Amino acid sequence: MMKSTVLLRLNKITKKFPGVVAVNNVDFALIEGEVHGIIGENGAGKSTLIKIITGVYQPDSGEIFLNNRNVKFHNPVFAREHGIAAIYQEPVIFPDLNVTENLFMGHYRVGSKFRKVSWKYMHEEAKRILESLGADIDPRSSVKGLSVGKLQIIEIAKALTMNTRILIMDEPTSALTYHETEELFEIVRTLRKRGTTFIFISHRLDDIYKIADRVTILRDGRYITTKKVTEVKKDALIQLMVGREVNNLFPKLDVKIGEELLRVENLGHLGKFRDISFTLHSGEILGFAGLVGAGRTEVAEALFGIDPPDAGKLWVNNQEVSIASPVDAMSLGIAYLPEDRQAHGLLLTMSILQNITLPSLKRYAQTGWIDGKAERETAEEYSGMLDVKARDVFQSVSQLSGGNQQKVVLAKWLAIEPKILILDEPTKGIDVGSKAYIHRFMSELSSRGVGIIMVSSELPEIIGMSDNIVVMHEGRITKYIPRSEANEESVLKAAINE
Repeated sequence: MMKSTVLLRLNKITKKFPGVVAVNNVDFALIEGEVHGIIGENGAGKSTLIKIITGVYQPDSGEIFLNNRNVKFHNPVFAREHGIAAIYQEPVIFPDLNVTENLFMGHYRVGSKFRKVSWKYMHEEAKRILESLGADIDPRSSVKGLSVGKLQIIEIAKALTMNTRILIMDEPTSALTYHETEELFEIVRTLRKRGTTFIFISHRLDDIYKIADRVTILRDGRYITTKKVTEVKKDALIQLMVGREVNNLFPKLDVKIGEELLRVENLGHLGKFRDISFTLHSGEILGFAGLVGAGRTEVAEALFGIDPPDAGKLWVNNQEVSIASPVDAMSLGIAYLPEDRQAHGLLLTMSILQNITLPSLKRYAQTGWIDGKAERETAEEYSGMLDVKARDVFQSVSQLSGGNQQKVVLAKWLAIEPKILILDEPTKGIDVGSKAYIHRFMSELSSRGVGIIMVSSELPEIIGMSDNIVVMHEGRITKYIPRSEANEESVLKAAINE
């Protein structure tokens, strides 16, 4: 039976930044021993609220109570001393250090004699904690090369070295495989039985239903409601999140498939993929499915010239071509939206305008001087087309939510008017409302004759948006599935090569 003791309570929390109220008069109550989900669209205030709980930000007004005592977390150290820790979507890992060093970074155990670091104690404690989590990881081994799933386990173990009572998990499953996600959930259940309380943030509503006891919905920086997960249906949750009914997350238009745009024959790259053959037609959305490490991203990067293939042939518009660089790809009308938008898709210190017009900058500098008016008009046109939520096009993209950053990356490539658009995990880490918007826009692009290659790890997205599906396993195509024959079972079987 879940305890009814309120462990953490936030009363009327407000946090403002220049030009925006990120969190507005929010209440939140965390019951001891529960897994409490927090959901909301990008920009709903989830990250800001978590940073307030962990001491990264201090609220402008409102109160925080821990065990019914009014507390103020002046910095993250204060929060950790009170048993609160957070792990994030991207694990904070030092790759050149071993597992033990990562677990105890910032709080090494020191012996009373000569004040030396007690490596023996730390290795033994690391081994004990990892074994208690069911993880087969050698504490003395380097973390370099470990899977994302194992890195997440190391992050959890790190929190346990600090006697954490409240563990906040921010999008922990976004880069995990199905099996890694299940392993993570089993660890969460085990730790909950031992007394750890969780705040779990995810855009994947299926995760919320699998692991959470209650869920709090935020919208536009405001508290909407808290529900028991067993008492609310998914459609109702979505409506509470976005403030409107989202009838169709996969609004795929019935588009007539046109002429061949791209033909790939026996494409290969030593150690990454081999014998890749397929065609892409005008108006077609061709889905690429497979487990993490199947080689889908590597094929996409080869097609865009980031890491050119060393075998095979390519034809664009029935002309054999060689793509040795992204410049070659763009000159052929190919655009690529990468999986990691922040690292590879955006210049975070630059404005929306600068990001959108960068690939087509020559267009605005015919006389050697940039035509600022034309550049601004283009940025406003494409950011408006994709409904980017911002003060204006001069706002830094670093200040935008994840969903709006993804829209800027898409706007950047649409501005060059591509005929072939490669989308690698186009809705990764963004909210359900933005997902529906990007899906709708993809469908509209295909209706205009753009051929789209969509790499996705989400089976509902692959099945809901693709005209045809290429399934990969360990660098090879295992199956080609038409839309009429696609279902989760057939795609998953081909992905694991059964």
